[in-house]
Amino acid sequence: MNGEDMGLTVDELAGCPKLVPGLKLLAGQLQTRFDANPRLARYLASHQRWLMSQVGFALYLKHSTEPGHPGLTTGSLKAKILPEKIASRNTVLTFLDQLLAYRFVQVSGDPAKRPRRFEVTMVCYEAMFGWFMLNLAALDLVDGGERVAILQRRPELFKLAQPRFADAAVDDPTWRHPPRRVAMFLWTEAGGLVMDELICQVNHTVDADWLPVGRLDARTISSHFMMSRTHLQRLFRKAVDADCLRWVDERRTAVFMSRDYLAEYCRWHAVKLALVDEAFEWAIEALATDSVLRQRSAG
Repeated sequence: MNGEDMGLTVDELAGCPKLVPGLKLLAGQLQTRFDANPRLARYLASHQRWLMSQVGFALYLKHSTEPGHPGLTTGSLKAKILPEKIASRNTVLTFLDQLLAYRFVQVSGDPAKRPRRFEVTMVCYEAMFGWFMLNLAALDLVDGGERVAILQRRPELFKLAQPRFADAAVDDPTWRHPPRRVAMFLWTEAGGLVMDELICQVNHTVDADWLPVGRLDARTISSHFMMSRTHLQRLFRKAVDADCLRWVDERRTAVFMSRDYLAEYCRWHAVKLALVDEAFEWAIEALATDSVLRQRSAG
């Protein structure tokens, strides 16, 4: 297998009838993880912070796998984030300061030495490993694969796959900049959590242009996700105006989602899942190649 034919393609994933069940599984499990660690999950629930967290984590791992790599520093994070216009310089600095304040990262070595090098704490490492595992589980549901079992047997694959995935995710403009209607949720504070709620509830099996989501109580959702009820209601209004959602009762609790919006959201996620799949397949091959070279060297 070579790098050009590794993993599922975006078109294969987007056209698979099991993609929606895979995303529903992923969304449900992410909600469970939110309940276990609300502060971390909510903090990373916007696409901008998600991108910065993936890049930052990859930089941290590269320090241990690539000799001479500076690791996660303010400078190395800005060098990856600023050219792609993901965030401003001040936003990157604030992001790292907040990670420190929340104890998701800590300073490695002498804090007075410059540049400061950061390392992730165990809670952050476990969360990122779990996120990667959940995406492999979604892929397994789509094609009946055994990626989760492989990673459980060989967890060292994660340290190879995650940096490759993060680099590819940032370099891919389709994933980096979601479609306008998807970005409406994903670029907002806690919007990703709301989208997970919608995906968990939508009935995609109905043969209609508008799919039932069920009853959504803004007060309950905003309280659970620690967000302003006004912000949530404004977000729902934008989604209705953009023909993503539709209320069907006077009290505005019963919600339907347009089929084309679900398809748009699924195709965007297919981009990410294809990148995860390619990175994981590459890591398996890289580890196997390294093992062969070690055996030859020992022989």
